Amino acid sequence: MNRLQEKYPTEIENTLAKYPPDQKRAAVMPLLYLAQREYGYISKQALQEISEILDVPVTEIGQLVGFYTLYHDQPGGKYRIQVCTDLPCALRGAEEFLEQLCENLGIRVGETTPDGLITIEAVMCLAGCDRAPLFQVQTAEGLTYHENQSVESAMKLIRTWQSIP
Repeated sequence: MNRLQEKYPTEIENTLAKYPPDQKRAAVMPLLYLAQREYGYISKQALQEISEILDVPVTEIGQLVGFYTLYHDQPGGKYRIQVCTDLPCALRGAEEFLEQLCENLGIRVGETTPDGLITIEAVMCLAGCDRAPLFQVQTAEGLTYHENQSVESAMKLIRTWQSIP
């Protein structure tokens, strides 16, 4: 039995029960979410565990992790700031916003601050083009959206996280 099955047998059973037995592969997204919640990212071990549960090749599951911005195949900060840099947002200053935010934090896009608190990522389309620059913050607790941002307002938010023990 794998770690996810040992730790979350009821949750996995309840997830699988939502789908017909011959369609259990449809449970891949909730199981990826469960694995990410457990490990902080989707590790190779997690891919293998989900593959065993669903009897689906690891490569098929891994493709989903690479496609969706809410799944991560590498460890990151406690707070993942995902800035939309799609063309409409870029026209409203999103790329400059992202660059300056990274500069203020002393990291590059895709990196994590030395304290492990914040990872900054560029993503495509958060469905708020008219309210750009905008970003979503992903934590273990879920997502929050922050629209019409300036570097100053984003840094003010980040400072509140830095003061949380």
